[in-house]
Amino acid sequence: MSRHRIYAGSRIRALRAARQLKQADMAALLGISTSYLSQIEHDDRPLTAALLTTLSERFAGDWQPMGVEQVTGRIAALAEALADPAIPGPPIDAETLYRFAEQQPALAERMIAMHDGFRQSQEQVRIHDDALASGVGDPARLPWEEVRDWFHWSGNYVDALDRAAERLSRDIAAGEMVSEAALHQRLLARHGIRVASAPVSAPLRQFSRSQRELRVNAALPPESRRFVIAHQLAALEMAAHMGEIAWTSPGLSDEARTLLRIGLANYAAGAILMPYGRYRERAAALRHDIDALCQQFGVSFEQACHRLSTLQRPGERGVPFYFLRVDMAGNITKRHSATRLQFARFGGACPLWIVHEAVAIPDRILVQLAETPDGVRYVSMAKGLVKPSGSFTRAPRRYAVALGCEVGQAHQFIYADHVDMGGNGNPTPIGISCRLCPRPDCDQRAFPPADRPALVDPDVRDVVPYRVG
Repeated sequence: MSRHRIYAGSRIRALRAARQLKQADMAALLGISTSYLSQIEHDDRPLTAALLTTLSERFAGDWQPMGVEQVTGRIAALAEALADPAIPGPPIDAETLYRFAEQQPALAERMIAMHDGFRQSQEQVRIHDDALASGVGDPARLPWEEVRDWFHWSGNYVDALDRAAERLSRDIAAGEMVSEAALHQRLLARHGIRVASAPVSAPLRQFSRSQRELRVNAALPPESRRFVIAHQLAALEMAAHMGEIAWTSPGLSDEARTLLRIGLANYAAGAILMPYGRYRERAAALRHDIDALCQQFGVSFEQACHRLSTLQRPGERGVPFYFLRVDMAGNITKRHSATRLQFARFGGACPLWIVHEAVAIPDRILVQLAETPDGVRYVSMAKGLVKPSGSFTRAPRRYAVALGCEVGQAHQFIYADHVDMGGNGNPTPIGISCRLCPRPDCDQRAFPPADRPALVDPDVRDVVPYRVG
């Protein structure tokens, strides 16, 4: 069966109504019979390539052709929604799924939107449960949490900035890598700003508007230097975009709006150094080999991982990844998921996640096959990293980053090559956090789940001193 048929009955009817045409009149304009047009309008027949061309010619301005990418994107989104373990019911076969998505596009889009709303509402419930279980009480958001949530609800993709950054990167980069010299030249030529080195005791980046000078800490490695310079360039060249987004986004405090502008400049800096089209193409070709991407684009391991989690452009999406960064204490300091996996907002994360082990083993890549309580399996890669401080008197920053995808995309993830994905695989049973995990038999449990009683038997002592009721 072809997966590229386009049914557009409702769109054709709406177009005919807008032009106040009878079926016979529109059929004559399209060069087809009235009965053929009636079949198209009732989604009994798809649009042919010739008809799509005729529609674009005869109804220019009123008809926007729908490409194959839009159709396949809708099918993929609908398949994901209907496969959600939280929605009971038998699986739907591929033939039925494709036909429904093609013949009832408006209804399919509504179902996808409803599923998105359902997931968001479920996550809001989880946030409140997480807060109450952790003893937080009122889960009021701090300003930086408002910004983190803003990026999450935006799908970690900001189209206007991403496209502007891609154009800027194309203007200044001679090859695949945006060099530091190219960034310097653009700042000087367009904005009259020079880049200077600052002592290791100075802030990482400091911009003097009066002196038209950007001072960059001398202890920064080359990839971090390029990032902070790109941040400043983005903040100057895309100020209007960032200001409009920050000050028109509802529900944010004033402090959060200021922080959002900084976050948007960081986002744009990553998009300048790793422009969407080229980065997505090379990532797919390299099967998301992070070290290889670092070499080709001159970015850090963390930057390369984080950028992969932002490849969510409609019609040109990358592999859905989750990305997180944890510090030595287990705090999640960055998080985003384009997968079904979500993270704890309060308290610690699951101790069985490989990212915690990676913190203690810098510069070594660890791989894990894991399964969440809903039965979904993920392949995760984690690496411990150390950011030097430039001085013995200042401790280096130690943390780990993790990147993962669902097993359905594992063939596109080089780190899954030596992981057994079949029935013989032995996934690690992970959860969101102990307070939210329903598993009754976990030896790593630190706390009982919030919604179940802890049963204590004074005559029995096991690894966990209680049973989960």
